[in-house]
Amino acid sequence: MRSPQFQAARNGETPSPSPPQQRHNHHHYNQTPFHSTLAVQKLRRFNWLIFIFRLAAFFFSCPSSVFMLTNSHGSSHWYDFDAFRFVFAANAIVALYSLFEMVVSVWEISWGLTIFPEALQVWFDFSHDQVFAYLLMSAQSAGTALARVLKEDQATCNTSSWFCMQADISIALGFAGFLFLGFSSLLSGFRVACLIINGSRFHL
Repeated sequence: MRSPQFQAARNGETPSPSPPQQRHNHHHYNQTPFHSTLAVQKLRRFNWLIFIFRLAAFFFSCPSSVFMLTNSHGSSHWYDFDAFRFVFAANAIVALYSLFEMVVSVWEISWGLTIFPEALQVWFDFSHDQVFAYLLMSAQSAGTALARVLKEDQATCNTSSWFCMQADISIALGFAGFLFLGFSSLLSGFRVACLIINGSRFHL
């Protein structure tokens, strides 16, 4: 038995459009690939791990900059020493950067999207993690060397022991911030590798 469209074509009529059910079938292949619940859970755990490292880096670098900023006792002031100014500036920069990256992580956890285009976001995170980790390490090393010199000289530390103690606390917190920023750098480097191999920041 011939279909109505075939019969209409033979009679010189315009065939009627296909039923809605048939038209809708052509759109299934254009949909976004489905991710399993297990894959989504793994991605969320990975993003949460990044967020925790960002939070820890902020938690240590911010107090480090505050301790150094308020380190003035008697005639001793932190801004009189180049290395201590370097420690303050590096930790303040890392604190602001970590705060921004925390917002980025929360955005990605909530919406599954990056603030910047994916490739730009991945390379931005990795490159800035590397630069600021080296910056923070250099600052803490310079601060450690100066703190050792001040203790050996004993003039400053004997006059104001709190000044040297507070400087030590600031430097120690900065090293902890560097540690967690280094962990973040490893994860962002893993995402770069996934982007290069798979064309996506996800390894799944």
